[in-house]
Amino acid sequence: MITWILWALILAMVAWMGYNYLRIRRAAKIVDNTEFEALIRKGQLIDVRDPAEFHRKHILGARNIPSNQLKSSLAALRKDKPVLLYENQRGQRVTNAALYLKKQGFSEIYILSYGLDSWIGMVKTS
Repeated sequence: MITWILWALILAMVAWMGYNYLRIRRAAKIVDNTEFEALIRKGQLIDVRDPAEFHRKHILGARNIPSNQLKSSLAALRKDKPVLLYENQRGQRVTNAALYLKKQGFSEIYILSYGLDSWIGMVKTS
């Protein structure tokens, strides 16, 4: 009986992870450093981390719009230009931001694969 419950829990977890994976893949394209850097020139580069994290280190040219302030800052973004999102590692903040932007009608959303921790381009540090 206990093994069936464990299997059911494992199956539920795998199903939930699969659902979330498909959801984010429909909302945004996850790209590597090379593609992300090429998109920066024509897109809107958004760092969704907290201001303190942003000031310590961020990709050169990025704007800081923390994920918890995205709703109130939506007017600062243009729907006709790609939106490039990142955080330290690809995590919940960037996922939530991408899903929210997709619901608001943004069609070109890109996420830096593995986040700032894997970025090899230019950064600004304090």
